[in-house]
Amino acid sequence: MKCPTCGFEQSEDNHECIKCGIVYEKYYKWQERSLNSDELGVELKDSRSGFESLRDTLFHVDDAINPLVFYGRLVIFMALFIWGIKMIMMPLESNYAGETFWHLINLPFHEAGHIVFRMFGRVIHSLGGTLGQLLMPLICLMVLLLKTKDPFGAAFCLWWLGENFMDIAPYINDARTLTLPLLGGNTGQTSPYGFHDWEFILTELDLLHHDHLLAQFSQNVGIFLMLLSFVWGGVLLCKQKKHLMKFDT
Repeated sequence: MKCPTCGFEQSEDNHECIKCGIVYEKYYKWQERSLNSDELGVELKDSRSGFESLRDTLFHVDDAINPLVFYGRLVIFMALFIWGIKMIMMPLESNYAGETFWHLINLPFHEAGHIVFRMFGRVIHSLGGTLGQLLMPLICLMVLLLKTKDPFGAAFCLWWLGENFMDIAPYINDARTLTLPLLGGNTGQTSPYGFHDWEFILTELDLLHHDHLLAQFSQNVGIFLMLLSFVWGGVLLCKQKKHLMKFDT
């Protein structure tokens, strides 16, 4: 055999090199540990690179921010912050989110969801309205974040997604009482079975007795997402302020 360090040819039975004196077993173990260490270093580097890439995507800021754009975003952020805090403070039973004009923005996506998911059976058809109004802000969020590189716009869509969860919560909560005004002015009590989405969904799934629990869960998810959007948007505005364009006078 040939020594892996000095290249001296010798007997296969030797446990150490008769020329340079290395012990083969120790040498190969050291080589194995060195290789494993290198592989671990590559994995850690890839992990750090993935984290840094995600951070850069979530908190991307242009090198030069137009002051008019920045202060416009600041006004929008403050308006959404004040309005969002009011939504968070209102009790679920008040249906505050459902009484605002934003509910009318959500409504077309709700009805479109029924059409899109109609082919999947009656339960999914009924659930499609809720899915439609949740998917639209989520799709917008992903497009703004990944396609147009606008994380502040994505933070607004996260606020919108949270608002939708809060908009849905009273509807779920009404599955047994059936007193909430529905499209067309009817209520669940005056409508045929199946017209009230969440009465039908929860009845078919034998979960009607959990309507209040599910409604509170939806409300809490909405609150969490809305608070997360405040943090995200606030951090972005702080970073953008440091990159304001300076105009020559």
